[in-house]
Amino acid sequence: MTHSCRVRFDMIKVKAEEIMNRSMMQVFVKDSKEALEFYRQAFNAEILCKYPDENGNYMHSELNAYGQIIAVSEITEGVNPGNTMMFCFDFGSGHEKDIKTAYEVLKEEAITCSPLDKCDYSSLQFVCTDKFGVTWCLFI
Repeated sequence: MTHSCRVRFDMIKVKAEEIMNRSMMQVFVKDSKEALEFYRQAFNAEILCKYPDENGNYMHSELNAYGQIIAVSEITEGVNPGNTMMFCFDFGSGHEKDIKTAYEVLKEEAITCSPLDKCDYSSLQFVCTDKFGVTWCLFI
């Protein structure tokens, strides 16, 4: 299956390296310590750094999830919960196991979660708003 909107990642990466060091997805949640471990399991991710706060959570932490940086921080008074964004991972064919693993973890106590299924643009996908209020779309 081909994606009509797909852009060549290697071209984007070269261009980005000329301008900036990296980009990341940042989430602010209650109980960032639990969230960091939750996302580590969902995406088989490597923890890159953790900066604890005075309450045993993280003022900032980062995961490497398949080459993408997910930053997880404890929500503070200055940040209002709510979600007007969705984080999407296009895994490409051959990574069905990775999507299924993420699905099994993210659906635990999820606010909403679609079934793992095919759709118009993918042979396997799901959309899930996890227990921390973060919305994810993962697909092949």
